Amino acid sequence: AVRYVRGIYGIINTSKQCMITEVEMQLKYKRVIIKISGEALMSEKEQPLDFDIVGKVADQLIEIANMGAQIGIIIGGGNIWRGRSGGDMDRVQADHMGMLATVINALALQDALQRKGQPARVLTAIDMPQVAERYVRGRAVKHLEKNRIVIFAGGTGNPFFSTDTGAALRAAEMNVNLLLLAKNVDAVYTADPKIDPNAKRIDNISYIEIIEKGYTLMDYSALTLCMDNGIPIMVFGLGEKDGIKRAVCGEKIGTLIK
Repeated sequence: AVRYVRGIYGIINTSKQCMITEVEMQLKYKRVIIKISGEALMSEKEQPLDFDIVGKVADQLIEIANMGAQIGIIIGGGNIWRGRSGGDMDRVQADHMGMLATVINALALQDALQRKGQPARVLTAIDMPQVAERYVRGRAVKHLEKNRIVIFAGGTGNPFFSTDTGAALRAAEMNVNLLLLAKNVDAVYTADPKIDPNAKRIDNISYIEIIEKGYTLMDYSALTLCMDNGIPIMVFGLGEKDGIKRAVCGEKIGTLIK
């Protein structure tokens, strides 16, 4: 009886492994960094966090994690605070406030993931051991390899650098296959589509063209860092149905920068 049960367990376990391997073949990008803008998490009533949106983001992340993807997340803090919102404040002080805002968002996403059974770790560029782990590259890589979703908070840990630059830096350090920019618009356009009805959608564009044409979808310091390291960037709308999954599987969605 014991041999029979072990035999059945072996068949089930082998079948499960085959299914995982079969699903993993659908992934075009195995290791990714996803930059989520803070504004994309706001409610329609402009409350800083819409937990329905946070929950839906968590669901998508869990789905692609189950497919075998290794996922790092960077969340902006613009739904709570932006350094440039400080007016006459000292810029360094204002930027530090923005870094703390990203930690708040990171903890909210971690909570949503863990409540759904997905292991997740928040790693901060600023020491706050009672709240999260300190960012160390080797530690982050080990978390990714153990199928834990890693949420990088605190940007680069330095003022004068945006979370876009933080996302590009972590993407280079983690040696990812793709950097995804989840925005509140579904692609790159020749102009703001909310203002200009003649704005044209762009499906593919080079790093250099972005700079030459003055598109402001991300900081140029972040863009050049990706260009120097050959990291492709996918810009898409966070509200797109299964947008994250479709992007990671290589489906044409949003704008691809390479």
